[in-house]
Amino acid sequence: MTNKRLVLTTAASLEESKKIARQLVDRRLAACVNIIPKIESVYRWEGKVEEAEEFLLLVKTTEDARPRVQEAIQQLHSYELPECIALSIDEGSPAYLKWMDDSVDDPPD
Repeated sequence: MTNKRLVLTTAASLEESKKIARQLVDRRLAACVNIIPKIESVYRWEGKVEEAEEFLLLVKTTEDARPRVQEAIQQLHSYELPECIALSIDEGSPAYLKWMDDSVDDPPD
């Protein structure tokens, strides 16, 4: 098990996705953010079933930076309640995991 996390969020447009991704990487909260365009989402919101075309962001970060990633997503996002789900990265190539460590600034103790 590692301290690396994959955070998932969605956005309404490519422009918003790029803005969020760029800010997370610029702030050294994420090593990389992949944007998967034009996914179809079906969800319940305010008692109704909704459908929307969205963009999925895959945010590579660390557990220590994850709370700050969540805060940044909340601040930067247009949605009232943006998705922010973190998955543990149990294993990975040692070189890639080191690159993630080198790319993300963890908060001071």
